[in-house]
Amino acid sequence: MVRPETDGVAEYSKVILKPGKEVAVNRFHPWIFTGAIERLSGKVKEGDIVEIQSGTGAYLATGHALAGSIAVKILSFKPCEINKEFWQEKLHAAFDLRVKARLTDNPDTNAYRLVFAEGDHLPGLIIDHFAGVLILQAHSVGMYLAFDDILEVLKELYGDKLVSVYSKSADALSRMSGFEATDGFLFGDKAPEYFLENGIKYKLDLLGQKTGFFCDQREHRKLVSSYSEGKSVLDMFCYSGGFTLNSMTAGASRVVSVDSSKNAAAMVADHVSFNELTSDKQETIVSDAKQFLDKMEEGFDIIILDPPAFAKHQSQRTQGMKGYRTINASAIKKINKGGILFTFSCSQAIDRESFQSAVTAAAIDAGREVRILHQLSQPPDHPVNLFHPEGEYLKGLVLYII
Repeated sequence: MVRPETDGVAEYSKVILKPGKEVAVNRFHPWIFTGAIERLSGKVKEGDIVEIQSGTGAYLATGHALAGSIAVKILSFKPCEINKEFWQEKLHAAFDLRVKARLTDNPDTNAYRLVFAEGDHLPGLIIDHFAGVLILQAHSVGMYLAFDDILEVLKELYGDKLVSVYSKSADALSRMSGFEATDGFLFGDKAPEYFLENGIKYKLDLLGQKTGFFCDQREHRKLVSSYSEGKSVLDMFCYSGGFTLNSMTAGASRVVSVDSSKNAAAMVADHVSFNELTSDKQETIVSDAKQFLDKMEEGFDIIILDPPAFAKHQSQRTQGMKGYRTINASAIKKINKGGILFTFSCSQAIDRESFQSAVTAAAIDAGREVRILHQLSQPPDHPVNLFHPEGEYLKGLVLYII
């Protein structure tokens, strides 16, 4: 809640921390938990901009108020007013990083993440770019309420290259806080026929999961293609077929794509046809992944395991570790001798060391000799804030199986 301005800077309601709880803020961690709060000064509702103070009244940070166990997500560690100039500074910095990563003017790839929440010092905000279309997703009410200012900056940033801007926050905000948001175009009303990643065409699915496409596996899909020529490939949890298409364009002898979703299977078939690839070398099967691996009789030269998060919260960590161990053991048992396994975890609750431990246990269960060829992480358009290690969610291993 904004109060009357004092000396040109807006004054916000205060969140006063308990003694000693300012340590995490002083280390630039962007979250304030409810247990750290002593009291509130002024009325605060979800989505309000608030100022964080120590018990002695010292300024610590400014952020958005939330209703859950995370009470505040920090936007700035310096006194400031959260206005259009603030959004200009933050969004221009995010764009400049993508320029440096050579993602903004790449003839083979025009899909990338422009804003990755805490990784770009904008917690609660995701923005993905697809061939001139920007898809905004708010994970906090405060970010959703700031969309008008954010939109104006995005229009300035992209100029006549901006085709449209689409808001896709209703589901996320409804699940997190019960807030009623509306999805739809904020600017323009068109989407391109397709966008490109690694020279491959994909149809933009505004109604699909998350923002419609997972840009975080872009570099790993290309890596799979470098191993695929003449090889048989099994793409598990294939979704829209990114690994499948990269394997096929690289000359794989055969590709089998597996997903439990009929919609995913339809997307794969659509993308194979759309890219004019030889469909007799590819088969899509609708099946549970574990059941498929356990029942399959043939082996594959390459297997890709890219499942949804098995552990979205710490309470699911034990169950998630068991899931990664089980699915990887099944794949390691069945892969051809000299085969290569690409295995991933996108579970934030399971760190890199723990994921590798689960895969190691799987290799022991399978009784195979295994070597690590690559250790993989998220690409530069999904940067990890050094002070927010929780932002490192994507872990991957490329394994050589004897």
